[in-house]
Amino acid sequence: MKQKVTNGGGEKVQRPTQHRRSPWVALFLLLALGLTLAGIFPFRQMLAQQRQVANTEAKLEAVVEENRQLEGQIVSLQTDAGVERLAREQLGLVRPGEIGYQVESVKGEIVPSPTAVTEDQFDDRSLLHQFWDFLTGRDLVPDE
Repeated sequence: MKQKVTNGGGEKVQRPTQHRRSPWVALFLLLALGLTLAGIFPFRQMLAQQRQVANTEAKLEAVVEENRQLEGQIVSLQTDAGVERLAREQLGLVRPGEIGYQVESVKGEIVPSPTAVTEDQFDDRSLLHQFWDFLTGRDLVPDE
C-alpha cells in the first residue's frame, strides 16, 4: 500500500508505507504450530494402534492354523500307526529285536550367546525413513 505525501515543493510523491509486524501474527503462528503438533501425536498413536491390530490379527491367524494342524495330529495319534510313528521319531523307541541309532552333537560346537548383539539390531535406515516412521507411528509398533 502506498501513501501520498507532499514534498517541500508542493508536489505529491508516493512512498510505500511501513508495515509493522503485529504480535498477533506471531501469536497466531505459534498457536497454529501448537495445534499441528497436538494433532500429530494422537495421529501417530492411532496409526500405531491400527498396525498393532493388524499384527495381532496375523498372529491370531497363525495360531488358528497351528490349532488345525494339532487337531490333525490328534486324529492321527488315535491310530496304532500314528502312535508308533510318534514313539519312533520323538522318543527314539524301537521294537524288540531292532537296532536303534542316536546321533549326538560334537563337543566344542560354537553356540552363539543369547546376549550377543547381532547386525540386524542396528538401525541402518536413512534419517528421512526414521522421521517418516516417527510421523506415521511405525516406531511405536515395530513390524513383526
